[in-house]
Amino acid sequence: MRSITLLAALGTNALSIALPPQPATDAASGIQLPLVIWHGLGDDFEREGLAEVSKLAESTNPGTYVHLIRLANDGSGDRSATFFGNVTEQIALVCEQLAADPILSTAPAVNALGFSQGGQFLRGYIERCNKPPVHNLVTFGSQHNGISAFESCAWDNWFCRGAEQLLRSGRWTSFAQSRVVPAQYFRDPEELESYLEHSNFLADINNERAVKNETYKKNMASLNRFAMFMFEEDTVAVPKESAFFSEVNVTSGEVTPLHERPIYKEDWLGLKQLNEQGKLDFNTAPGQHMHLSQKTLSKAFSQYFAPLEKEPRPSSPGLVVQPGF
Repeated sequence: MRSITLLAALGTNALSIALPPQPATDAASGIQLPLVIWHGLGDDFEREGLAEVSKLAESTNPGTYVHLIRLANDGSGDRSATFFGNVTEQIALVCEQLAADPILSTAPAVNALGFSQGGQFLRGYIERCNKPPVHNLVTFGSQHNGISAFESCAWDNWFCRGAEQLLRSGRWTSFAQSRVVPAQYFRDPEELESYLEHSNFLADINNERAVKNETYKKNMASLNRFAMFMFEEDTVAVPKESAFFSEVNVTSGEVTPLHERPIYKEDWLGLKQLNEQGKLDFNTAPGQHMHLSQKTLSKAFSQYFAPLEKEPRPSSPGLVVQPGF
């Protein structure tokens, strides 16, 4: 929900323009899967920060082909689409975009990295199409259980101010639920009935309605690893614990962790299955929302996006938060 800020200078290697004919392979390191990145609210695929992230991914795991998801042909249009648009239609567009890429579509699988709202949107991609299939999914500061408040916007940020006004005044209207992106993952536990009735996106991909979509569960359970990062000092994504699928009482502040919620106990999304197989990771990152250091990213890229044969085996089951990443 804020542009990526890298807190350390990144390497100077230029991002290669030439496209490899197939995923990189090396006899010693195995197959290097492509990486798909979906950025967050207010960002766009032309931003320098995303180019730096791409360079870091390639330098950490040489041979990585990086695809930056885009919802328009230029940065301005892509940024606008983070505020205004129908998320269901946007995910369908991304399904077509990834399936049409000659490298992604011929790879055995891809890794996926979601920043802020891009994390839950990538989850929507996995649940609804997943072709090419995602191997490891990593999300930073994503709102997997929605937001219950919207950040105040800078006075001159008209995209943000327009979305904010619509979210505050008519979030459950058909207009907001089909055109205002943050409204489509708004979830206030005190407005649960309206949410379940009107939510265009989140209530569906979280399988919260009476009729469950078994394909969503099957596709999520097919992940090799699902790693979630919560920013320790996040005041932008409210509540920050949504990054872990936790529910927060907006009045008392009481936090109900994922493993105590029906979505986990009844395994609506395959999260319980992933956890029991040691494939569900809960990590914390220092600092404010989307203030990422090179150290944090490099470690995540090494752990989750390494060549297949070099990947560490899944850890033992248990909902354990790994601090100080």
